[in-house]
Amino acid sequence: MPLDAEESPLSTRLGALNKQYETQSAHDILEKALTGFGRTALVSSFGADAVVLLHMVAGIAPQTPILFIDTMMLFPETLAYQRYLAQRLNLTDLRIIGPDQAYLACLDPSDSLHQRDPNACCALRKTKPLAKALLGFDSWITGRKRFQSTSRADLKIFESDDQNRFKINPLAGWIAKDLQAYRLRHDLPAHPLLAKGYPSIGCAPCTSSVQPGEEARAGRWRGVVKIECGIHFINGQAKPLSHPIEEKKEKA
Repeated sequence: MPLDAEESPLSTRLGALNKQYETQSAHDILEKALTGFGRTALVSSFGADAVVLLHMVAGIAPQTPILFIDTMMLFPETLAYQRYLAQRLNLTDLRIIGPDQAYLACLDPSDSLHQRDPNACCALRKTKPLAKALLGFDSWITGRKRFQSTSRADLKIFESDDQNRFKINPLAGWIAKDLQAYRLRHDLPAHPLLAKGYPSIGCAPCTSSVQPGEEARAGRWRGVVKIECGIHFINGQAKPLSHPIEEKKEKA
């Protein structure tokens, strides 16, 4: 069993875990995630804040599988940062995954699918490759945080995904200054785009810089009715891909 408690409904177990760990440190949450949930992987974008969790995992359980999705449309800075951190942190089980090349050639031969159907592009390049890579794992860790957007404001530390795997967000309660303080304390390099106004970094065609006062994820799919790539599910339910504000405008 992934959990060390007796059988009980998943929602009850998640509720108990969230109540127990809400006030615990990210390090303690991560230790629990890496020791109490069976086979566990860290899914990392090697984006703006990724170095914090990667550094923590490397210190607690360096053998943890790290899943990095190369969508084939990432910023060159992200790819260089990924290579540097893998060496700097001695990540011993880094697994680089990506879209099926045959499907890519068939469905997006001109690399323009994101312009016509961004949800289909994310499914092809990110959601489906990750779903395949997570087969065999009992749980996975993400770097999502509540401060990033209103859609993540109620983010729980412990969730389940659409396959009833445990999904753990150790940094859910952290804010930007916590991340910066951790990087400085451990002398960790920041993603090179962070200083250029990119507090959230995805694929290059679908990510823009963020202006002062905007949410951290305001630059993701700017101008498009979309706020998530589709890999994140909350307690078995898919997160909406569209922006609630835009939905209200359409209904008005």
